[in-house]
Amino acid sequence: MSDTRESIADQLGATPAPAAPAPEAPAAEAPVAPPTQEAAPLREQQLDKHGRAYATGRRKDAVARVWLKPGSGKIVINGSEQESYFARPTLRLVINQPFDVAERQGQYDVEATVIGGGLSGQAGAVKHGIAQALTRYEPALRTVVKQAGFLTRDSRAVERKKYGRAKARRSFQFSKR
Repeated sequence: MSDTRESIADQLGATPAPAAPAPEAPAAEAPVAPPTQEAAPLREQQLDKHGRAYATGRRKDAVARVWLKPGSGKIVINGSEQESYFARPTLRLVINQPFDVAERQGQYDVEATVIGGGLSGQAGAVKHGIAQALTRYEPALRTVVKQAGFLTRDSRAVERKKYGRAKARRSFQFSKR
């Protein structure tokens, strides 16, 4: 393998690089600060005239309009409390995930209107909307929420039914005779 590298270097007319640089005394160098990661420029805070952050969340066929403002952690969906609208604890857990990741439990009030889809899709849409609104209210949280994957719309949807099949992929029952 080294023969090939040498021959290519000879053909290009370049001189091969030395194997190892000469060691230097560490005391002669000035102290260098560890490389810091360049912080992405913060986006501007986007608030409406009432001091709320607005965002739209989507999941399957559900669309959620979400307004976020500082408060006591009260979440109202379509005019009712989250405990009554989303009776299943797993759905309430899904809704609160952006606050858990950003460590902002109980600091914001959420008002959301959701249309379309079923309960699971609506919970996912509200989660997506809360995550978007949270980053619009506090742009510094964007990296944390984005790394958790809450800002990306979950594009999975029901696959369409195909002709000649019982469902999207299921075939009709086979009959030998």
